[in-house]
Amino acid sequence: MLPTEKTAVKNSLAALTVLVYGQSKIGKSSFCAQAENALFLATEPGLNALEVYQIPIASWRELLTALAEIKAGDHAYKTIILDTVDNGYRMCSEYICAKNGVEHEADLPYGKGWALVNAEFHRVITRIAFLPCGFYMISHSQEIEVDTRTGKYTKSVPTLPDKARRLVLGMVDMILFCDLTAENGRVVRTKPDRHYEAGDRTGRLPETIDLDYAAFLAAFNGVTAENNNKQQDKTDE
Repeated sequence: MLPTEKTAVKNSLAALTVLVYGQSKIGKSSFCAQAENALFLATEPGLNALEVYQIPIASWRELLTALAEIKAGDHAYKTIILDTVDNGYRMCSEYICAKNGVEHEADLPYGKGWALVNAEFHRVITRIAFLPCGFYMISHSQEIEVDTRTGKYTKSVPTLPDKARRLVLGMVDMILFCDLTAENGRVVRTKPDRHYEAGDRTGRLPETIDLDYAAFLAAFNGVTAENNNKQQDKTDE
């Protein structure tokens, strides 16, 4: 049926799809754990230091089972966190290979294996994104060399394989690059740059935010430090 009204702008982080990536141990999972009513789909044992709700995921079938339970809706979770999406993609590849009786995608006719894996990965990731929850995907970072007509430079990107990376980057509302700087310590970069992948379709975020979920939430909601201080002054009166 053709729409008769425009869709409303989503004003809640619990309605958006977000990619969070950066170097190992920088605090990506800790950052995401502070999202509203978060549930981790944990594909690796990296949450031991965090008190969170999690479902351990060891295979693509287990991910599909968890997704079916989440979709049933008998829960209070408002944010689903896939930690990491890299492992999720690997499990998807293993699932497709086992289903077709091969050990590697390349063992199938030319291009077919990769096409089947990417189609299945896209199908499931899109299903999660369409759930009435926020969806955060966590990835590690890697540096690649970009060759242009004017020279070469390095760029930080998520560690997903190229086609899966393009798929994820194209579907998310935000690409948050967790970076470590000498001047400001751990930060989140939110705007595109030749040296890293980042982006914010909402247009709400400043270029750089401290790697702190409260600061991120305040920035998204348009709350500045000055407004916070004024509000605190009114509370203290």
